[in-house]
Amino acid sequence: MESINDDKPRVILNEYKVTQNFPNTTTVLDDTFEIKKFKKKFKIVIIRNEKYEMEFDMIGIHPFLANTFRRIMLSEVPSMAIEKVHILNNTSIIQDEVLAHRLGLIPLKADPRLFENKTDANAEHNENDSLEFELKIKCSNNKDQSIKNSSRTEDMYKNSNVYSKHIKWVPIGNQKDKFKEQDVRPIHDDILIAKMRPGHELDLKLFATKSCGKDHAKFSPVATVFYRLLPDIKIIKEVEGEAAERLVKCFSPGVISIRHEKGKKTAVVNNARYDTGSRNVFRYEDLKDAVVMTKVQDHFIFSIESVGAMQPDVIFKESINLLKSKCLSLLEDLNAS
Repeated sequence: MESINDDKPRVILNEYKVTQNFPNTTTVLDDTFEIKKFKKKFKIVIIRNEKYEMEFDMIGIHPFLANTFRRIMLSEVPSMAIEKVHILNNTSIIQDEVLAHRLGLIPLKADPRLFENKTDANAEHNENDSLEFELKIKCSNNKDQSIKNSSRTEDMYKNSNVYSKHIKWVPIGNQKDKFKEQDVRPIHDDILIAKMRPGHELDLKLFATKSCGKDHAKFSPVATVFYRLLPDIKIIKEVEGEAAERLVKCFSPGVISIRHEKGKKTAVVNNARYDTGSRNVFRYEDLKDAVVMTKVQDHFIFSIESVGAMQPDVIFKESINLLKSKCLSLLEDLNAS
C-alpha cells in the first residue's frame, strides 16, 4: 500500500469529474515563469529513439510551452514535397488533379535545411530551392510464353502498378555534385500511385519545393506528434485475492500486477506510465476507493512519428531553433519600439 504524500502539481481522475491536486494539499501548477526556477526544474529524458519514432519526457515545463513545441513541429518545421506537377501525358483512368494530389503526399527523402524557400511561385526552379523528378511509365501486355496461361495481373501485364519507386530524380544545375541519388528520392518504394492496363501511360515532370505544414499538410515532417500527462496510480487500500485479479483487468496490461507472498495474492502498481485513464475501476464498489488515479501536471510524455525525411530528434531540435528565433525576433521588436 502506497502513501499519497506528494508535492507535485497534478489532477485527480474521479468517477465523474477531474479535480486538481490531492485532498489536503496546497501545491498547484505555478503559472509564473522565472528562468532560474525553470532551469532548476526542467529536464528531458529520452525513453525511446528509433528510426521514425521517438518517445521522451519533458519534466518541469508549463503546458503552454509543451503545446508550443507540438504546434511548431506540426506546422512550422519545413520539409520538401512535390508542389508542381507538369502532366505531359496521362492516359490512365486517374484524373490529372487526383494524380497530382496523390504525388504531393508521397514523402521525399531530402534534407530541407539544404534548400531555400521559393519566394516566387512563378519563378523558374533552380538548384537552390527545388528538386525535379520524372515519372515515365507505360503499361503493356506481357508476351513471356512461360506465363502464357497465368491469370495473375502481374504476369499478364508489364507495369500494371505504378509505385513510388518509378519516380526518378533529375538533377538541376550542380545538384548532381551536391547530392547522391540515394539521398534524393521517395522515402518508401512501395507506395501505390496508380493501376494501369495496356495502352495506359504516364509522362510527368514533378517539382518539389520547401515549405511547412501551415501552408499544406503534405509539408509537415511528422505523421503525428502528441503528448500526454504522466499517469500516476496509487493503491491506498490493500486489494487481495479475486479482487486483485479484477483490479488488474481494470487497467492497461502491465500497469497493475499481482504479488504472491506467503500464499496471498496482493495487487501492486507495476508501471503506471502506460495507463490510458479508462477509469474502469469505478465500476466496482469494492475497488473504487482502493485506488487514486492522477496525472502529473508538469510531466509530459511526448511521442514524435516522423514521415522519414528527418529523424524525430532532428525535428525536435529544429522546433527549438524556430522557437528561439521567434523569441529573438520579438525581443528585437520590443527593443525597437
